[in-house]
Amino acid sequence: MQTRNKFLDDMSKLMTNAMGVAQGAKEEAETAMRSMLDRWLADRDFVTREEFEAVRAMAQKAREENEALKARLDALEGK
Repeated sequence: MQTRNKFLDDMSKLMTNAMGVAQGAKEEAETAMRSMLDRWLADRDFVTREEFEAVRAMAQKAREENEALKARLDALEGK
């Protein structure tokens, strides 16, 4: 038969609580670091991937429209 040792039970609870605190501190540190990095990037006027992709799509559309207009102009000048 196994007996319960109060000291070991208390140590187990203490370690479990310590692991919870450590996990919370890790998440808080990650959040703080991510926030600091976001502020640093914003201060340097870097763009996000979404903003870059949107501008790239607009530029591609403008190039296609320019090519279509050039072809139309060439056709009109050829007449």
